[in-house]
Amino acid sequence: MSGSVAVNGGPFGDRMSAGLRAAVPDETFVDCSAGASVDGDPDVLLTLLDDPGAVRRLLVPSVCWIHVLGAGVDGFPLDALGERTLTCSRGAAAPAIAEWVLAVMLAFEKQLPHQWIGAPPPHWNRAELGGLSGRTLGLVGVGSIGSAVARRALAFDMEVLGYRRRSEPAPLAGIELVDDLAALLGRSDHIVVAAPATPDTFHLLDAAAFDACKRGAHVVNVSRGSLVDQDALASALDDGRVARASLDTVDPEPLPAGHWLFAHPGVRLSAHVSWSAPSTMDRTIGLFVENLRRFRRGEALAGVVDPVAGY
Repeated sequence: MSGSVAVNGGPFGDRMSAGLRAAVPDETFVDCSAGASVDGDPDVLLTLLDDPGAVRRLLVPSVCWIHVLGAGVDGFPLDALGERTLTCSRGAAAPAIAEWVLAVMLAFEKQLPHQWIGAPPPHWNRAELGGLSGRTLGLVGVGSIGSAVARRALAFDMEVLGYRRRSEPAPLAGIELVDDLAALLGRSDHIVVAAPATPDTFHLLDAAAFDACKRGAHVVNVSRGSLVDQDALASALDDGRVARASLDTVDPEPLPAGHWLFAHPGVRLSAHVSWSAPSTMDRTIGLFVENLRRFRRGEALAGVVDPVAGY
């Protein structure tokens, strides 16, 4: 089965395969989800990273290009990559994640759902609510997700700071790049973690980083749980340096029952769902299909991952 695509879409396998066959009817797609083995000699692997062991088994010798169904490649067995090309779905979920970030920032400022009422309150027309206009947003990571968040934040008249380790210009007018993480944290009312998970970013927000935060800051993590030292976060929440942590990603995932993050009053926890929106699957399929056409034509691929940098 040379010239085919092995698809390891996990729980999205059926929908993914159906969308791919509709978009590229002249290609052969083989569903390898749920532990199925690879039949034939596919030259392309399209995969989730929820089971690194399964991914390793699917890296048969005929595969020369792997595309990851997600922006992050942490969990990919890079030691088994060899000379193969690895790409990711960078940017596919950025609009959905950016909307989620704005939603949780607004929920923090507008005290939702606390302000909803189910009985007559002591007073009408009284509340001390915040707003996004005039607040400072600190982006830890200014890639596709950070840029999408910035674009929406600027529309709310926020000041937007960005921290990135690479020396590159801001991807969007209105973002002030800051080369010192502590300086960004000290100025930011809302801190959004949107950097890739690599050995260099492990516990990027540690005790020292939380000490540098502006008191009463709101921390939002839509990247990976490994970027935040959760023990240090607990201390920062308990002493008020961080007023709230809205966490869509945590470490480990899924969290075990009884974990302190479930019960802490300063934490708003979601189950890694910020990517979810009606357009995300279509955007993900569209990115891969365009890359597949480039691959068949021998052209350069988009979203190529640097295996040394890890993103």
